[in-house]
Amino acid sequence: DNITLLMHCYREAVKADVFCYEAFDRLIGHHMLRAEEEQDLLDSLPMRKQCKSVEEQNLLRFLYDIKLKKYNKPGQLEVPDSVDNLHENLDIATSLAERHYYNCEFKTSYKITENILKCDPYHGACLPLHVALLVELKKSNKLFYLAHQLVSRYPELPISWYAVGCYYLLQPKKQELARRYLLKTTLLDKMYGPAWLAYGHSFASENEHDQAMAAYFTASQLMKGCHLPFLYIGLEYSVTNNTKLAEKFFSTALEICPDDPHVLHEMGVASCTNNDYQSAVEYFNKALNKIQELGDEVSIEEWKPLLNNLGHHYIHRHLKNYPQALTYHRQALVLSPHSADTYTNIGFVLSYMGNYLEAIEYLHKSLGLRRDDAFTASLLDTVIEQF
Repeated sequence: DNITLLMHCYREAVKADVFCYEAFDRLIGHHMLRAEEEQDLLDSLPMRKQCKSVEEQNLLRFLYDIKLKKYNKPGQLEVPDSVDNLHENLDIATSLAERHYYNCEFKTSYKITENILKCDPYHGACLPLHVALLVELKKSNKLFYLAHQLVSRYPELPISWYAVGCYYLLQPKKQELARRYLLKTTLLDKMYGPAWLAYGHSFASENEHDQAMAAYFTASQLMKGCHLPFLYIGLEYSVTNNTKLAEKFFSTALEICPDDPHVLHEMGVASCTNNDYQSAVEYFNKALNKIQELGDEVSIEEWKPLLNNLGHHYIHRHLKNYPQALTYHRQALVLSPHSADTYTNIGFVLSYMGNYLEAIEYLHKSLGLRRDDAFTASLLDTVIEQF
């Protein structure tokens, strides 16, 4: 219950014995420290005094170092010549997959974890990451099979029930079952942060904001070095129209992970809500640049809202840049050609540009996809009157 004291004891344990990997792994594996705190801890370890040789010291530092810097680019992970024979090591491969994951390169990360599990089907460090990737990529059939195998062989391990809970999390009408198994996971291991996050997701998907926030806050206490709990807390505050608190938690998430396009996008939305349109456009453009760097890693449907937000009339109406707004909305339409919202947005911008005939065509297309949209119908009436 006292996380601060727990962290202090783990720090002292690994300083007293630099070979006490269990203490180091609990600190890093449970995301208890931020990147700078992790580095400070590594630098403070008396390896030179406790290691018997320079080779032993270099090996130990490398093995600890690869556990850190999960937010660094995957290409920055290099195996020194002195430990060249560790290139095929599964722990190193897991660290590489984790870096890909936190850089939103989910497909690449999934390929690595899949290969790891082919070599060792029950690799302890890889399994939680692999489950998270199966959820992210919505591979429910593979997740079902993995969860079944884990529960059959290791019913006493938290990861087994976490996998079951995550499977039900992907089933829209089975959130109650998801909560049952995720709660069982937290009873087996109270420190299992990912289970608390997933537990919060099950409430958030049903708009149970108070319960979702409670789960996310628990995760944020356990995983102080991970940006995800703070991002999700901010999202819940945003949904409940508490913009100031939402922006506070988004800023915390951005400090921990400055390159996550999800965080940048939400910072843009918060800026837009606060009528700071210039900052909103800057955040949205940063997010767009990060997504373009990802290339084929991007899930098309996921980032349609970003392009629509970039072109949203509330931003560009004040910046007086309607052609640019139209460009972004049309890019969104390419990503999702059957989006009624995007057709409405294009019609709205065209009406501001005085192109009423084309605006009417797009608004008709929007209503063809979603007939009961009162806003689009009202806008169409207004545009026809002006025309």
